[in-house]
Amino acid sequence: MAIVTGREILDLVVMIVAVGFVFKDYLRVPVRDYEPLKEFRRTLFLRAGFLTRGFKDSVILTAPAIALHEIAHKAVAIAFGLEATFHAAYPWLGLGILLKVLNAPFLFFVPGYVEVHNSHLVGPLEQGLIAFAGPLTNLLLFTFAALALRQKWFAEKYFPWLHLTKRINL
Repeated sequence: MAIVTGREILDLVVMIVAVGFVFKDYLRVPVRDYEPLKEFRRTLFLRAGFLTRGFKDSVILTAPAIALHEIAHKAVAIAFGLEATFHAAYPWLGLGILLKVLNAPFLFFVPGYVEVHNSHLVGPLEQGLIAFAGPLTNLLLFTFAALALRQKWFAEKYFPWLHLTKRINL
């Protein structure tokens, strides 16, 4: 059996694009040396909503948080000898997109999940570790961003990205 199936890759791409769309207006990285005319020309034909700076920023910021979270669940389940399959939660993604399109004052959705087959074959400790792997991954991403900011591991131009990475993963 393949570790990752084509369907899982498709689901991951769909999930990342949907989450990028939902958060495109909330996760905008400030632009340094902003030139309005240059920016207008660059995005003139992309004004439909996808492929704007906000969408790209949102995908870049949210993809690691959600993808690595789900991959961690799957990796730990496989490490315990279980079969695990990632799925995009299409109804919940649809709800998130609908709430975004309707400009709802709140967002609620579940972008994806990992189905662990035969989890009854392992004990409660292993099941707990599988469940904890996702949030632990987000905690590690948060910690990396916080340390990178505190220790100034990167140039100042990356600080807005690191601040948003901290926020998303917290």
